[in-house]
Amino acid sequence: MTQLIDKKIGADSASGNQQVKFYQTGTYTVGNRLLDENQRTVQASLDRSNALDSGHRACQGCGEAIGARYAIDAVMRATGNQMIACNATGCLEVFTTPYPETAWQMPWIHSLFGNAAAVATGVAAAMKVKGKKAVRVIAQGGDGGTTDIGFGCLSGMFDRNDDVLYICYNNQAYMNTGVQRSSATPPGARTATTMPVGPEPGNVFGQGKNVPLIAMAHGIDYVATASVHDLHDLERKVTKAMTFRGSRYIEIFVPCPLGWGSKPCDTIKLARMAAECGLWPMLEAEYGELTASYKMRKPAPVTGYLKLQRRFAHLFKPGQEERLAGMQALADKNIAKFQLLEKGEQA
Repeated sequence: MTQLIDKKIGADSASGNQQVKFYQTGTYTVGNRLLDENQRTVQASLDRSNALDSGHRACQGCGEAIGARYAIDAVMRATGNQMIACNATGCLEVFTTPYPETAWQMPWIHSLFGNAAAVATGVAAAMKVKGKKAVRVIAQGGDGGTTDIGFGCLSGMFDRNDDVLYICYNNQAYMNTGVQRSSATPPGARTATTMPVGPEPGNVFGQGKNVPLIAMAHGIDYVATASVHDLHDLERKVTKAMTFRGSRYIEIFVPCPLGWGSKPCDTIKLARMAAECGLWPMLEAEYGELTASYKMRKPAPVTGYLKLQRRFAHLFKPGQEERLAGMQALADKNIAKFQLLEKGEQA
């Protein structure tokens, strides 16, 4: 990718010394402190909270650790560090809090697998009764604790419009317990419970849940999907979510090298490719209506994304052409449904 370098040369009024600043644009960098302050992520700031500290036990290349660090620090910045987090059982809880240690540098509560939304609702109610309106509450969990076992509590939170931001880190399977299928597992994917055997190997087509759409159907204040490949966008959406005072839901795409059979160094690349082919539509909605979506000039074919993951290796064997075409059809459907193409462009 071409890097456009702009040199800004000026005089230091205090010392008379010449200042030279280099600005890099058109790159995927997020922590470059040579960038203008409004172009940096929270992680590039010296006053970042480091709410999720180093020393945790996440796998190498873990997308969830990246997503959580940026999301939580964005909330901390938006609230002036006045925040309490409720965390469902799952990978994020296990690798950050192996008893008696913790990597969290903030008020943090461990809930059961399926009731993070309910516990967060109770905490928010307690803050309201105590008159601590400045203290904001978030709940967070993986796709298993969100789309499956915690789905009822989450829907109840949406129904009551409780003042809670729920963040789902979607790695598309039960990674913490052995890579079993969840209702967020994509069709065709190999997991421990959807083995690549038989005439239609991997996860079946036509099942699962799209929780962002379900959240939109509840008419809650704010719904968004994000990805660890675009951390500026992730931070912006989290920050925007904290401007509302009702239920909010953000689902973050977090590749899992262990469960996906991908290289740890490809985590960000895979996240970007999923968005660029249409399998992971990035969108925003307010009060049930779609307000914005990630735009692309020309979608990439899904095959490039799928080939980098062993969980889809069986789709490239002879006789699986129809199922591979089915994955492309899903991406094409997302592109049309969520208006992902720029005007005047064709898929």
